[in-house]
Amino acid sequence: MKNDKNSKLEELSLLFEISQILDKSMDIKQIIEPVLEAVAEKLGMMRGTITVLNRATGEIFIEAAYGLSTSQMEKGKYLLGEGITGKVIQSGQPMIVPNVSKEPLFLNRTGARKNLRKKDISFICVPIKNGNEVIGAFSADRLFEETVSCTEDVRLLSIIASMLAQAIKLRQSVNEEKQQLLEENTRLQEELKNRFRPSNIIGNSKNMQTVYDLIAQVSRSDATVLIRGESGTGKELVAHAIHYNSPRSSKPFIKVNCAALPETVIESELFGHERGAFTGALATRKGRFELANSGTIFLDEIGDLSPTTQVKILRVLQEKEFERVGGNETIRTNVRVIAATNRNLENLMDQDLFREDLYYRLNVFPIHIPPLRERKSDIMLLADFFIEKYSNQNHLNIRRISTPAIDLLMAYHWPGNVRELENCIERAILLSTDEVIHSHYLPPSLQTAESTGTRLHSTLPEALDDLERELLMDALKSTKGNMAKAAKLMGITERIMGLRIAKHGINPKSFRPRVKAS
Repeated sequence: MKNDKNSKLEELSLLFEISQILDKSMDIKQIIEPVLEAVAEKLGMMRGTITVLNRATGEIFIEAAYGLSTSQMEKGKYLLGEGITGKVIQSGQPMIVPNVSKEPLFLNRTGARKNLRKKDISFICVPIKNGNEVIGAFSADRLFEETVSCTEDVRLLSIIASMLAQAIKLRQSVNEEKQQLLEENTRLQEELKNRFRPSNIIGNSKNMQTVYDLIAQVSRSDATVLIRGESGTGKELVAHAIHYNSPRSSKPFIKVNCAALPETVIESELFGHERGAFTGALATRKGRFELANSGTIFLDEIGDLSPTTQVKILRVLQEKEFERVGGNETIRTNVRVIAATNRNLENLMDQDLFREDLYYRLNVFPIHIPPLRERKSDIMLLADFFIEKYSNQNHLNIRRISTPAIDLLMAYHWPGNVRELENCIERAILLSTDEVIHSHYLPPSLQTAESTGTRLHSTLPEALDDLERELLMDALKSTKGNMAKAAKLMGITERIMGLRIAKHGINPKSFRPRVKAS
């Protein structure tokens, strides 16, 4: 009786000690280690583990342990129903393995018992429940003794498990949310890589192949890149491709449009500022260079920077350091710089508007993006890409571009480059009522004599004649040159169809599929 009484007192003392630990915090990181140490001391536990179930993946992992190394804990992963731990969490019922050497279900996945005599170890595992939901398990190793029953240990461990349940539940939610964020971050990183890899820059022309080769060569290094080209050619897309194919791809990519920021705030945006540095500086703020540390900063329209800011950019490139506005602390940074401009920097240097030393620091690896008028063979590839993109976005089904519309696209000189082409296609898709992009859906700028070399409509009959010719050609294209089907499609007789075709000088045979010679 005395021993039973002492045992009860020790049990109550242990539970009281655990309750005091739990009163201090519900953060499992703070409480779990002292709880396991208290249990080990009072019960003679050789090893103990708290495992938690990830409900999203079904994986069970060790959250905390006593008597296990970090590497052993990392090995202790199970699925529902796998091993003793997996079966306890799946069933919600405790299990006792009096002698682990005689139990085939005991996996010893952590490897903690491989240097011990397995026959001397008993293993007890009880579920941790939050209401009726099993959220984890509490397991313990004890020395095996044939004369000692483990029933009392199961009862005590079950009580402790219920005391820990709320803290474990909070930890389970945190782990699951963290896992979701990691998976989402991985997904977004992959999406960005896929979106901005060179193969997703549309164009097969010889000029663009040269650009792709340069991207591949420079991406592997940390060299400063200067991207040059007219507005709308895709300089930012090239900068993205370089970053997301470089060793820094998992690090930040920070964009700065130098032309969009007033001179009064550009320095603060780039380098940050200290609290009270100027009116309105209510708190210390990190600048773009600081945010881009270990990653890449893209300085777009760098030719628009003021001489004062150019000096500070030069220092960052040379010394890899800067100070925040209003601050004295020198901040070191490891940033790759990619700059872009549509301006003639050489002319700006002649006018003393751009520093020569900064120019040579930036122009380590220049890449020139050709204007769209110099890559005519890419126009239809880009048009098809934008048709698919905006058709999906607007839930429309655009099947093709009419021949006259193609003629206009190919004849135009595209001063706004790829950006202008994208806007034209998006507008035409929204105007289309018959799943076809016709020439009259394109902007007026494409339909002037000066821009296309085509005749400007001076009268209504001329405009109607051009529209009729376009509709006839579309019908013949749809029917592969079959005049009877084309006439039916247009709702006119074959005779009228023949007269109209003759009037406009259209050859139906040109729309028939070419038969390959055998």
